[in-house]
Amino acid sequence: MMKKLYLFLGKAEVVVAASCFTTSLFLIFFAAILRTLKHPINWSQDFSLFLFAWGVFLSADAAMRADKLINIDLLVSHFPASFRKFLGVAIYLIILLFLVLLTYYGIKLSLFSRRRVFQGIPGFSYTWVIISIPIGSLLQSATVVLKIRQLLRRR
Repeated sequence: MMKKLYLFLGKAEVVVAASCFTTSLFLIFFAAILRTLKHPINWSQDFSLFLFAWGVFLSADAAMRADKLINIDLLVSHFPASFRKFLGVAIYLIILLFLVLLTYYGIKLSLFSRRRVFQGIPGFSYTWVIISIPIGSLLQSATVVLKIRQLLRRR
């Protein structure tokens, strides 16, 4: 059951991230055309920032989940398998520590900025952009824990 939920969450994450990036791209393009025609839409930059932030943090987890992050293993590939396993776990633990800190400070920042609103979108709190940091970090933390578990189960 949990595995199916995790797989569904991964697929949904990719769809939402791609939708955020695509919508942001079209919105920026459309706003540039309207600005050229002397009919600017003031909220386009703010909403594009919102979409871009969510797209970045969701796609970072999707990339980690699919092992598509940059991995430089020129030196590490020459070490014995047991040392590579130890090093992999150590690196994931460092990443996990960073993500926990990012979650903690992201929550603090989102609470601190709850009264800040966008200039182009009155009533729309900047917290909706900042909350993408702890949510994306929590999703990545779950992925990192599963990656550590996979590494420890390997022989």
